[in-house]
Amino acid sequence: MRLDRLSLVFLLAIPAAHGADWSATEFQYQHGVLASPAFAGKTDAATNIYTLQHASGWGFGDVFFFIDNLHDSRQDGANFNDNDYYGELYVNFSLGKLSGKKVGAGPIRDVGLLLGVNAGRDAKVRKYLPGIRLSWDIPGFAFLNTDFTAYLDDSAGAAQGGAPAESDSHMVDVNWAYPFSLGRQSFSIEGHVEYIGRRSNEFGAEVSPWILAQPQFRWDAGKAFYGRPNQLFLGIEYQYWRNKLGDKSTSESRPQALLVWRF
Repeated sequence: MRLDRLSLVFLLAIPAAHGADWSATEFQYQHGVLASPAFAGKTDAATNIYTLQHASGWGFGDVFFFIDNLHDSRQDGANFNDNDYYGELYVNFSLGKLSGKKVGAGPIRDVGLLLGVNAGRDAKVRKYLPGIRLSWDIPGFAFLNTDFTAYLDDSAGAAQGGAPAESDSHMVDVNWAYPFSLGRQSFSIEGHVEYIGRRSNEFGAEVSPWILAQPQFRWDAGKAFYGRPNQLFLGIEYQYWRNKLGDKSTSESRPQALLVWRF
Protein backbone atom coordinates (compact mmCIF):
# COMPACT_ATOMS: atom_id res chain seq x y z
CA MET A 1 0.00 0.00 0.00
CA ARG A 2 1.60 3.25 -1.09
CA LEU A 3 1.04 6.45 0.89
CA ASP A 4 -1.46 7.82 -1.66
CA ARG A 5 -3.76 4.90 -0.79
CA LEU A 6 -3.06 5.34 2.90
CA SER A 7 -3.96 9.03 2.56
CA LEU A 8 -7.37 8.01 1.21
CA VAL A 9 -7.96 5.85 4.28
CA PHE A 10 -7.00 8.76 6.55
CA LEU A 11 -9.26 11.20 4.73
CA LEU A 12 -12.23 8.83 4.80
CA ALA A 13 -11.85 8.65 8.58
CA ILE A 14 -12.69 12.36 8.98
CA PRO A 15 -16.37 12.26 7.94
CA ALA A 16 -16.73 8.99 9.87
CA ALA A 17 -15.69 10.90 13.00
CA HIS A 18 -19.14 12.51 13.14
CA GLY A 19 -20.22 9.34 14.99
CA ALA A 20 -17.34 9.60 17.42
CA ASP A 21 -17.56 10.43 21.12
CA TRP A 22 -15.23 13.36 20.42
CA SER A 23 -13.04 14.48 17.53
CA ALA A 24 -10.54 17.20 16.62
CA THR A 25 -9.15 17.87 13.16
CA GLU A 26 -6.41 20.42 12.48
CA PHE A 27 -4.50 21.98 9.64
CA GLN A 28 -0.97 22.93 10.72
CA TYR A 29 1.64 25.02 8.91
CA GLN A 30 5.26 25.01 10.06
CA HIS A 31 8.25 26.90 8.70
CA GLY A 32 11.87 26.56 9.76
CA VAL A 33 15.39 25.76 8.64
CA LEU A 34 15.92 22.00 8.93
CA ALA A 35 18.92 19.75 8.38
CA SER A 36 19.18 16.91 5.88
CA PRO A 37 21.13 13.72 6.65
CA ALA A 38 24.30 12.73 4.82
CA PHE A 39 22.51 10.67 2.18
CA ALA A 40 20.58 13.80 1.11
CA GLY A 41 23.53 16.23 1.05
CA LYS A 42 23.86 17.15 4.75
CA THR A 43 22.83 20.76 4.20
CA ASP A 44 20.30 23.11 5.78
CA ALA A 45 17.23 24.33 3.93
CA ALA A 46 14.19 26.48 4.67
CA THR A 47 11.33 23.99 4.92
CA ASN A 48 7.55 24.34 4.75
CA ILE A 49 5.45 21.57 6.28
CA TYR A 50 1.69 21.36 5.75
CA THR A 51 -0.01 18.88 8.10
CA LEU A 52 -3.51 17.44 8.31
CA GLN A 53 -3.98 15.95 11.78
CA HIS A 54 -6.96 14.17 13.29
CA ALA A 55 -7.82 12.55 16.62
CA SER A 56 -11.12 11.04 17.75
CA GLY A 57 -12.52 8.89 20.55
CA TRP A 58 -14.81 5.90 20.01
CA GLY A 59 -16.53 3.18 21.99
CA PHE A 60 -13.52 0.91 21.43
CA GLY A 61 -10.79 3.48 22.12
CA ASP A 62 -9.32 6.23 19.95
CA VAL A 63 -7.77 6.99 16.56
CA PHE A 64 -4.97 9.39 15.68
CA PHE A 65 -3.36 10.17 12.35
CA PHE A 66 -1.46 12.87 10.50
CA ILE A 67 -0.28 13.44 6.94
CA ASP A 68 2.68 15.78 6.28
CA ASN A 69 3.39 17.45 2.92
CA LEU A 70 7.00 18.71 2.94
CA HIS A 71 8.67 21.30 0.69
CA ASP A 72 12.17 22.67 1.12
CA SER A 73 14.21 25.29 -0.73
CA ARG A 74 16.89 22.84 -1.87
CA GLN A 75 16.76 20.90 -5.14
CA ASP A 76 19.00 17.99 -4.14
CA GLY A 77 18.10 15.43 -6.77
CA ALA A 78 17.32 12.92 -4.02
CA ASN A 79 13.64 13.91 -3.67
CA PHE A 80 14.32 14.68 0.00
CA ASN A 81 11.46 16.95 1.14
CA ASP A 82 10.67 17.90 -2.47
CA ASN A 83 6.86 17.77 -2.33
CA ASP A 84 7.07 14.58 -0.30
CA TYR A 85 4.30 12.99 1.76
CA TYR A 86 4.64 11.16 5.06
CA GLY A 87 1.90 9.87 7.37
CA GLU A 88 1.27 7.94 10.56
CA LEU A 89 -1.91 6.20 11.77
CA TYR A 90 -2.52 4.76 15.25
CA VAL A 91 -5.62 2.90 16.46
CA ASN A 92 -5.80 2.30 20.21
CA PHE A 93 -8.12 -0.39 21.59
CA SER A 94 -8.87 0.60 25.19
CA LEU A 95 -9.11 -2.41 27.51
CA GLY A 96 -11.11 -0.27 29.92
CA LYS A 97 -13.73 0.66 27.30
CA LEU A 98 -13.90 -2.84 25.83
CA SER A 99 -14.30 -4.54 29.22
CA GLY A 100 -16.44 -1.86 30.84
CA LYS A 101 -14.16 -2.02 33.87
CA LYS A 102 -11.27 0.01 35.22
CA VAL A 103 -7.99 -1.31 33.86
CA GLY A 104 -4.82 -0.07 35.50
CA ALA A 105 -3.74 0.93 38.97
CA GLY A 106 -2.40 4.01 40.72
CA PRO A 107 -1.62 6.75 38.18
CA ILE A 108 -2.24 4.40 35.22
CA ARG A 109 -5.78 5.20 34.07
CA ASP A 110 -6.05 2.68 31.23
CA VAL A 111 -4.16 0.14 29.15
CA GLY A 112 -4.62 -0.20 25.41
CA LEU A 113 -3.62 -2.43 22.53
CA LEU A 114 -2.06 -0.21 19.86
CA LEU A 115 -1.79 -0.77 16.11
CA GLY A 116 0.23 1.72 14.05
CA VAL A 117 1.29 2.27 10.44
CA ASN A 118 3.99 4.74 9.27
CA ALA A 119 4.46 5.37 5.54
CA GLY A 120 6.46 7.70 3.29
CA ARG A 121 5.80 8.20 -0.42
CA ASP A 122 9.12 9.07 -2.05
CA ALA A 123 11.22 6.75 0.13
CA LYS A 124 8.62 3.98 -0.30
CA VAL A 125 8.88 3.33 3.43
CA ARG A 126 6.25 1.41 5.37
CA LYS A 127 6.44 0.34 9.04
CA TYR A 128 3.99 -1.54 11.26
CA LEU A 129 3.89 -0.75 14.99
CA PRO A 130 1.89 -3.19 17.15
CA GLY A 131 2.21 -2.61 20.86
CA ILE A 132 0.78 -1.44 24.17
CA ARG A 133 -0.31 1.99 25.42
CA LEU A 134 -0.31 3.12 29.04
CA SER A 135 -2.62 6.11 29.62
CA TRP A 136 -1.73 8.15 32.70
CA ASP A 137 -3.98 10.10 35.04
CA ILE A 138 -1.78 13.10 35.87
CA PRO A 139 -3.38 16.36 37.08
CA GLY A 140 -3.33 19.17 34.52
CA PHE A 141 -2.77 17.00 31.44
CA ALA A 142 -5.50 16.66 28.85
CA PHE A 143 -3.80 13.34 28.06
CA LEU A 144 -0.47 11.66 28.72
CA ASN A 145 0.40 8.34 27.07
CA THR A 146 3.42 6.06 26.96
CA ASP A 147 3.53 3.74 23.94
CA PHE A 148 5.70 0.63 23.63
CA THR A 149 5.66 -0.91 20.15
CA ALA A 150 7.56 -3.07 17.72
CA TYR A 151 8.93 -1.27 14.62
CA LEU A 152 8.44 -3.78 11.78
CA ASP A 153 9.72 -2.94 8.31
CA ASP A 154 7.69 -3.64 5.17
CA SER A 155 9.36 -1.10 2.86
CA ALA A 156 9.82 -1.51 -0.90
CA GLY A 157 13.62 -1.28 -0.64
CA ALA A 158 16.35 0.00 -2.93
CA ALA A 159 15.50 -2.37 -5.80
CA GLN A 160 12.11 -0.63 -6.12
CA GLY A 161 13.64 2.86 -6.07
CA GLY A 162 13.03 3.49 -2.39
CA ALA A 163 15.16 3.86 0.71
CA PRO A 164 16.97 0.65 1.72
CA ALA A 165 14.80 -1.81 3.59
CA GLU A 166 15.69 -2.28 7.27
CA SER A 167 15.65 -4.91 9.95
CA ASP A 168 12.99 -4.72 12.63
CA SER A 169 13.37 -2.73 15.84
CA HIS A 170 11.23 -1.16 18.57
CA MET A 171 9.82 2.24 19.57
CA VAL A 172 9.02 3.99 22.84
CA ASP A 173 6.93 7.16 22.52
CA VAL A 174 5.60 9.63 25.10
CA ASN A 175 2.80 11.91 23.84
CA TRP A 176 0.87 14.54 25.75
CA ALA A 177 -1.14 17.77 25.85
CA TYR A 178 -0.94 20.19 28.78
CA PRO A 179 -3.30 23.21 28.54
CA PHE A 180 -2.93 26.16 30.92
CA SER A 181 -3.90 29.81 31.33
CA LEU A 182 -2.06 32.99 32.27
CA GLY A 183 -4.53 35.72 33.08
CA ARG A 184 -7.06 35.78 30.24
CA GLN A 185 -4.74 34.10 27.77
CA SER A 186 -4.86 30.36 27.05
CA PHE A 187 -1.87 28.23 26.06
CA SER A 188 -0.86 24.62 25.68
CA ILE A 189 2.30 22.58 25.49
CA GLU A 190 1.81 19.39 23.50
CA GLY A 191 3.68 16.96 21.33
CA HIS A 192 5.70 13.79 21.66
CA VAL A 193 9.17 12.31 22.23
CA GLU A 194 10.10 9.03 20.57
CA TYR A 195 13.01 6.61 20.73
CA ILE A 196 13.54 4.11 17.92
CA GLY A 197 16.15 1.42 18.43
CA ARG A 198 19.19 0.41 16.43
CA ARG A 199 18.74 -1.62 13.24
CA SER A 200 20.56 -2.36 9.98
CA ASN A 201 19.63 -1.82 6.35
CA GLU A 202 19.53 -4.33 3.50
CA PHE A 203 23.20 -3.58 2.65
CA GLY A 204 24.37 -4.41 6.17
CA ALA A 205 25.00 -0.80 7.22
CA GLU A 206 24.05 0.31 10.71
CA VAL A 207 21.00 2.53 11.14
CA SER A 208 21.64 4.37 14.39
CA PRO A 209 18.98 4.64 17.09
CA TRP A 210 17.34 8.05 17.19
CA ILE A 211 15.57 10.33 19.60
CA LEU A 212 13.00 12.69 18.08
CA ALA A 213 11.29 15.34 20.23
CA GLN A 214 8.65 17.67 18.75
CA PRO A 215 7.03 19.75 21.51
CA GLN A 216 4.72 22.58 20.48
CA PHE A 217 4.03 25.74 22.44
CA ARG A 218 0.62 27.12 21.39
CA TRP A 219 -1.16 30.39 22.14
CA ASP A 220 -4.93 30.50 21.60
CA ALA A 221 -4.93 33.49 19.23
CA GLY A 222 -8.56 32.99 18.18
CA LYS A 223 -9.74 33.50 21.75
CA ALA A 224 -7.55 36.60 22.13
CA PHE A 225 -8.36 38.21 18.76
CA TYR A 226 -12.05 37.49 18.19
CA GLY A 227 -13.41 35.57 21.18
CA ARG A 228 -13.51 32.07 19.65
CA PRO A 229 -11.37 29.67 21.68
CA ASN A 230 -9.83 26.44 20.41
CA GLN A 231 -9.84 27.41 16.74
CA LEU A 232 -6.76 29.45 15.76
CA PHE A 233 -3.40 28.90 17.44
CA LEU A 234 0.01 30.53 16.94
CA GLY A 235 3.25 29.31 18.40
CA ILE A 236 6.49 27.42 17.95
CA GLU A 237 7.38 23.78 17.37
CA TYR A 238 10.85 22.88 18.56
CA GLN A 239 12.42 19.88 16.83
CA TYR A 240 15.28 17.98 18.40
CA TRP A 241 16.38 14.97 16.36
CA ARG A 242 19.46 13.03 17.45
CA ASN A 243 20.78 10.78 14.64
CA LYS A 244 18.21 12.11 12.18
CA LEU A 245 16.72 9.29 10.10
CA GLY A 246 19.35 6.96 11.52
CA ASP A 247 22.36 9.02 10.37
CA LYS A 248 24.72 9.25 13.37
CA SER A 249 26.52 12.25 11.81
CA THR A 250 23.35 14.39 11.71
CA SER A 251 21.53 15.82 14.73
CA GLU A 252 19.40 18.94 14.73
CA SER A 253 17.95 21.34 17.25
CA ARG A 254 15.68 23.82 15.46
CA PRO A 255 12.63 25.99 16.18
CA GLN A 256 9.84 26.29 13.61
CA ALA A 257 7.08 28.87 13.36
CA LEU A 258 3.68 27.26 13.89
CA LEU A 259 0.12 28.11 12.78
CA VAL A 260 -2.80 25.80 13.60
CA TRP A 261 -6.41 25.96 12.40
CA ARG A 262 -8.77 23.54 14.17
CA PHE A 263 -12.10 22.65 12.58
